[in-house]
Amino acid sequence: MAEAENVRKKKPVRSPVLAASLLCWMSVILAVGCGDGTTTATDTTRLVPSTALLATVDFLPWDPDTARLPDDSAHAEQIRFGLRLMLETPTLAAEYVGNSLTCGNCHLNAGQRENALPLVGVASLFPLYRGRDGRMVSLEDRIRGCFLRSMNGSAPPYDSPELLALSAYIAWLGDGLPAGESPAWRGQNRIPVEARLPIEELDADLGEALFIQRCTMCHGEDGQGVDLGIAMAGPLWGANSWNDGAGASRIYTFAGFIRHAMPLTSPGVLTDEEAQHIAAYVNSHERPVFPNKESDYPGIDRPIDAVYDPQVFERNPFIRKE
Repeated sequence: MAEAENVRKKKPVRSPVLAASLLCWMSVILAVGCGDGTTTATDTTRLVPSTALLATVDFLPWDPDTARLPDDSAHAEQIRFGLRLMLETPTLAAEYVGNSLTCGNCHLNAGQRENALPLVGVASLFPLYRGRDGRMVSLEDRIRGCFLRSMNGSAPPYDSPELLALSAYIAWLGDGLPAGESPAWRGQNRIPVEARLPIEELDADLGEALFIQRCTMCHGEDGQGVDLGIAMAGPLWGANSWNDGAGASRIYTFAGFIRHAMPLTSPGVLTDEEAQHIAAYVNSHERPVFPNKESDYPGIDRPIDAVYDPQVFERNPFIRKE
């Protein structure tokens, strides 16, 4: 879990146990093509299925090493670099990262996994209006915001190689999909409004028991992550995790990710209610402070699940002193 999964990729590895699956997926991709207009916004051949297990954490159905890239060599290299940045963010973008997380911690399989905040097909939807910002934002604005909040770092300049490469990679993931059409897989990491428990009914102690039962295999009891060999689960709280202005610091937002993408050993096994209790537990810990939360959501009501926001709660109702 994390902003959500928090499995930090180690060096890219192609596991031998995935060889048959890889060949199968690549045959589909080659049949569909890239940029030939034959795909649709409901085509899921580009996504690792939401039911895939831990062994597929390294698998990319849309891989720059095998799929078609632009003829322009500089553009193609940007895309390759963008993928590496997704997986090795603290190393390759150290100037802008303030914790131990990667882009792939939130966007599993480098943004190519169903029900794990996939990035396939989203680039053409920008610019779009975001209530938290109170304005239209570009794809680059959105990425910069992730560095500031999820990565607890600083925003890369608009002309930085890192920002341009991430934008190029995300745009390439949507090559061949209808421009401006929201993919069917977008926005699936949500707890339905009718299933949301009132904040005062959430139980961080119950969440801790569920966390120990379901989450410690990857994240450890201390929430700082376990080296799994093919991946390293990243910190869910503390100095090396996301800050309190990130989306994952909101209870319902993070619970939606947990509900649909976690645990990687059996994704989707948790109920809406269980996911919310776990989210309350994870966000019952101290984490870095985002300095400009008071400027969020200008002119509109602030989210009721923003438990770290002093304008919503005088004190986080779940907080536990370390």
